[in-house]
Amino acid sequence: MPVFLPAHTLSLKKIKEYMDSYNFKPKKKLGQNFLTDNNIIAIMVQALNLDKEEAVFEIGTGFGSLTIALIPYVRHIFSVENDTRFKPILNEILAPYGDSVTVLYQDILTFDLAYFLQQKKQEGYHIEKLVGNLPYSISLPLLRKIMDLHGNIKTAVLMVQKEVAERMLAKPGSKNYGLLSVLSSYYAQIEKIHLVKPNVFFPKPIVDSLILKIQFLSEPSIEVADEALFFKVMGAIFQYRRKRIDNALLLYFGESLSKESLADIFLMTGIDPGERGDNLPLTELSHLTAALKGLLPETPS
Repeated sequence: MPVFLPAHTLSLKKIKEYMDSYNFKPKKKLGQNFLTDNNIIAIMVQALNLDKEEAVFEIGTGFGSLTIALIPYVRHIFSVENDTRFKPILNEILAPYGDSVTVLYQDILTFDLAYFLQQKKQEGYHIEKLVGNLPYSISLPLLRKIMDLHGNIKTAVLMVQKEVAERMLAKPGSKNYGLLSVLSSYYAQIEKIHLVKPNVFFPKPIVDSLILKIQFLSEPSIEVADEALFFKVMGAIFQYRRKRIDNALLLYFGESLSKESLADIFLMTGIDPGERGDNLPLTELSHLTAALKGLLPETPS
């Protein structure tokens, strides 16, 4: 689907005019770096593969550059913006677009997005795609929240700090491998779309960014006997990531596990107890979870 941006997509010059007019200054603590390059915006719109009958959820309205570019391709845009200073600015910018956009002035980290999506579905809105240039200051907790939406969202196209993207894509044994890597590979397939340099933002960040396309799986990538316990095992591994996996589990589960019973589990599963857990593939950790489930019928909270 070719993407042609509307003629009135905001330029950097226009954004600066709005900033001057409304005495608006970006706040570093909010991670406010505004995308000003129409080619990058077009890449994000293209990656969504939109249908005119669907609605899309955007994280971070900002000055509405991406929002405006989305309008011709969807039925409606629901966009969340934490900074209420944008309200008069967006009222002016979005005025020509009538009822095509709803801006929600909410903190995305505390906003109940799953409930909102279900509510809109009942109202007849088909929202299965999410898009946004994520604020660097909250990207990690926000990405974990987005991963929890795997049952509601099918596709997300997100611009994130390159370092964060590398964590999402990291494999076992690498220095960037962590819980975000596990969540990403467990619930989704992730594709690198485009490397983005700092000069396409205002103000310029000091790091590169990556546009990622996240396709959520209809079923997790591996089968686990107990999902809650599986993530507790992962929690033990990353909380004590420099320790052997047997010691990490003993420290994490405390009196619920004995050395003897744990030794039997490693013997049964064929997993080396002296290996660090973050070196093990998820399939082996799934087998370990199944064995632990028999030993821990009620997992600790």
